[in-house]
Amino acid sequence: MKKLLFLFALLSSSFIYAHAPNSSYIFLRIYEKDGIEGRFEINATEINTFFNLNIPKNAKIEDIAPYKDLIQEYIRKNVSFSSELGDYKIVFEELGYLPINYGNFMEFHFRLEEVKTLPDNLNIYYNIGFNEDKSHKGFLTVEYNWKAGMINNEAVIALDFSPSEPNDTLNLSESSVLTGFIAMIKQGVWHIWIGIDHILFLLALILPSVVRRKNDTVFGWEPVLTFKTAFIYIIKVVTFFTIAHTITLTLASLELVTLPSQLVESIIAFSIGLAAYHNIRPIFKMKDWIIAFIFGLFHGFGFASVLSDLGLTGEFLTLSLLGFNLGVEIGQVVIIIGIFPLLYLIRNYKFYPKFLVYTSVLLIIISLYWFIERIFDINLYIDDYIFQFAYNTAKWLGLK
Repeated sequence: MKKLLFLFALLSSSFIYAHAPNSSYIFLRIYEKDGIEGRFEINATEINTFFNLNIPKNAKIEDIAPYKDLIQEYIRKNVSFSSELGDYKIVFEELGYLPINYGNFMEFHFRLEEVKTLPDNLNIYYNIGFNEDKSHKGFLTVEYNWKAGMINNEAVIALDFSPSEPNDTLNLSESSVLTGFIAMIKQGVWHIWIGIDHILFLLALILPSVVRRKNDTVFGWEPVLTFKTAFIYIIKVVTFFTIAHTITLTLASLELVTLPSQLVESIIAFSIGLAAYHNIRPIFKMKDWIIAFIFGLFHGFGFASVLSDLGLTGEFLTLSLLGFNLGVEIGQVVIIIGIFPLLYLIRNYKFYPKFLVYTSVLLIIISLYWFIERIFDINLYIDDYIFQFAYNTAKWLGLK
């Protein structure tokens, strides 16, 4: 699924989060019942410096595996976690890596043993790289803490460490259920706004909201007479879309029903084209809500995959579902508020039937392109070239 509005990328001055040279990181995931887990990320070039090794800068798991025990023991000697409840032992789990152009970051996943109750404060001692490189910096990010409103966070650094300040304390008491719930609402809003395929499906559905068919010809449309008529159409379509995706979002999140993501994403792409085709040749006469409901079910599975990507566990699942779904609805309403009044204002112009049809044709083309890419799991590269051209144009105009 295309999960990034290119306009956002053009207007952003930099990536939200980026790994820096001469730096290493701790990412923590804090759970109410399952304790604390996380990962250390250390650049391959730094590892060579620390241990006088010669692994490639684009090292992968197999390159670092022979030195795993050596590096993990080094981490244990130079990092510690404790609280008012006692000390916590670092237990290492799997290895991973993060590709970076100046050198991959090697990931050492771990959990803290004996975290039966979350402490109010977590004391951290961090001395990775400081003895070997006085310019080295260490950073800690809370990637997940539901009650603190941190959901899949990589943007906000909570603590930083240096040779002169290797000790710091993470406050875990400043959190609440309300904070987590609001964070999930924000996630829902954000993911409908960057879900370009969901937006295009909504666009296909609301294009005919301000007109009515006067005959069966392609351009046989006439404007509605009142705002109320168009508004009722919008309410009906959006309501059935909401009911549908709420059903499947809940079922999928509770793992009662699961579908292959490739199939779901392909059908979501197909839904845009079918809704757009319905604007040219009606499939369900006067029953546009049927398309909204049927394909809304698959869009719900798409939203569920987002929740899965956020790394949510069973804790606060009901509130997570409620908050995320509420956020989706808020984001949806904002999109409609942005589009619908404009459509209503131009509905009386003679060009509107042609605008509706030609926009629908464009949506069909986009839909077929994405459907082919997703169902066959291939990259046709056309959109990559378009985005690159837009990016270069934006740079030339000074927007990036």
